[in-house]
Amino acid sequence: MSVFSFLKNVGAKLLGSSDATAATSDELKKELAKHHLDTEGVQVQVDGDKVIVSGAVDSTEQAEKIVLALGNTLGVSEVDSQIAVAAPTTEARMYTVKSGDTLWNIAETLYGKGKGPKYTVIFEANTPMLTHPDKIYPGQVLRIPELDA
Repeated sequence: MSVFSFLKNVGAKLLGSSDATAATSDELKKELAKHHLDTEGVQVQVDGDKVIVSGAVDSTEQAEKIVLALGNTLGVSEVDSQIAVAAPTTEARMYTVKSGDTLWNIAETLYGKGKGPKYTVIFEANTPMLTHPDKIYPGQVLRIPELDA
């Protein structure tokens, strides 16, 4: 993977974090566990507002969800992913939510006119971080997987 950029002043506020810096490594690992993301063998380091995540996971999807769960927290502006993936697949596109966006109009924009009902694909690709299709916010970064043919 690589380095991903996030908006530092938006996202979930974790205990111990501030607007200036990310939460501690332990607090970020707890955030991953809260989302039921398997982090055995994954290390998280914090350097100011940058998070470095390394280790190994089973799938590209799992690695991307770890990056998004870390990056979509208050105080994080960058996630440097050094995660090795056992069975790599095509990486999903990343999309930063804009004011007024809905999952439906994101699907229409990225998948094509008439594909609004495919918002469920985007929602499922971002669970468990998303708990409801209407609960997205400007600045949040989402995984946008390719549609099955």
